[in-house]
Amino acid sequence: MMRLKSYSQGKWIEGNGNFKKIYHSITTEIIGEISSSGLDFKAMVNYASEVGGPKLREMTFHQRGRMLKEMAQFLMNRKDEFYTLSYMTGATKIDSWIDIEGGISTFFTYASKGRRELPDETFFIDGATENLSKNGTFVGQHICVPLQGVAVHINAFNFPCWGMLEKLAPTFLAGMPAIVKPASATAYLTEAIVRAMIESNILPEGALQLICGDTGDLFDHLNGQDVVTFTGSAETGIKLKSHPNIIRNSIRFNMEADSLNCSILGPDVTPEMEEFNLFIKEVVSEMTTKAGQKCTAIRRTIVPVNQMQNVVNALKEKLAKVKVGNPLEEGVRMGPLVGVAQANEVREKISFLKKSSNVVFEKSGSDGAFLNPVLLQCNSPLDSEEPHSIEAFGPVNTVMPYNTVDEAIKIANMGQGSLVGSLFTTNNEVAKKIVMGIGAYHGRIMIINKECAKESTGHGSPMPHLTHGGPGRAGGGEEMG
Repeated sequence: MMRLKSYSQGKWIEGNGNFKKIYHSITTEIIGEISSSGLDFKAMVNYASEVGGPKLREMTFHQRGRMLKEMAQFLMNRKDEFYTLSYMTGATKIDSWIDIEGGISTFFTYASKGRRELPDETFFIDGATENLSKNGTFVGQHICVPLQGVAVHINAFNFPCWGMLEKLAPTFLAGMPAIVKPASATAYLTEAIVRAMIESNILPEGALQLICGDTGDLFDHLNGQDVVTFTGSAETGIKLKSHPNIIRNSIRFNMEADSLNCSILGPDVTPEMEEFNLFIKEVVSEMTTKAGQKCTAIRRTIVPVNQMQNVVNALKEKLAKVKVGNPLEEGVRMGPLVGVAQANEVREKISFLKKSSNVVFEKSGSDGAFLNPVLLQCNSPLDSEEPHSIEAFGPVNTVMPYNTVDEAIKIANMGQGSLVGSLFTTNNEVAKKIVMGIGAYHGRIMIINKECAKESTGHGSPMPHLTHGGPGRAGGGEEMG
């Protein structure tokens, strides 16, 4: 049985009590323990600020970019050992590929952007010189410099690799050290990647530390030069954001919370069109990839009222073919949720959704951490609260009808802020109207027709080139981009 360790002040440290169990997602057996008891969180903050920060700030953007590229190449060469651990989280090969190689690719992307778009300098000039005097002898110039504190990253269980690396890439490029706190359920994969990064000797001393377990009194020791970046549930994020020290010192707090993302089928699309099939494929993919445990997954499927039954029938046909089971078995397309507790929570949320929706597809035989896809239908989305306020963080989706484009916009915005929305249409005017209608409520909008579909990266794939975040319920934060 493994006992996870934290990496603090250049040393690997094992917790000295208050251990929590870690479970195998597939077998539900206990595979390890985790605890941060005994860590000196104040010393970790000071070490990052006094040792890691100065070393990173001495480097130019180009030097940091080359460092990211070297690390990406190093991690890619060791990816096989990460895949072995990723299986234990319930991930299929495709799920693991998104998490592991997708995460590493953010380092490649930021390495390239840092060298192409930023100067070979330790600061960045922001905008043109402003003339502040009649004769031009007194001028103003905005510049950006690194903060002199530490970036604290609190990550979710669903992407133990990508969730860490997508935050570290812009953090390191900006010249800040980081303290990473992964979710306990899948922290063993994060720990393995951090071990590899430390073994590489590519990062400056003090650039990276790891907390396996609780954050203790960490927040009490932060100040206005520090940054906290959180990914997870809105409820937890609000609690952290309300910490007295965060408020007192105006500490930058970036929050990316799970949201009720939607996908809209345009009123011009009919079943015989390629866009219809693309739409169905995307919804099913978003329901089943990572067993629906994605902050960007499609939770609300919004379709023209005259296509409602066609869409439901097509989704049911596709979902019936999805094999759920051990990811190592041939033909399995979806593994279990991260654990029994998570599966039970999703089942509870489904029971709440049933108050205003009917179940139109649900296979029997779900037990333990395994949960077959569940499709619901809400016939009165404008008069129902549940599908727009309750998120079942698993393979669950609610289909709902609209009569007009204005109605589709209103339904989409009832989610009160989402990370991503998508639209399948061939009509440019429809696309323009919907983007202008839902843009203020969504961090990202993907528009698909048959011409761009082949090269599309998909509804639920945050790209390192673009902002990942959204307003309102989605947390109001911006990661990457």
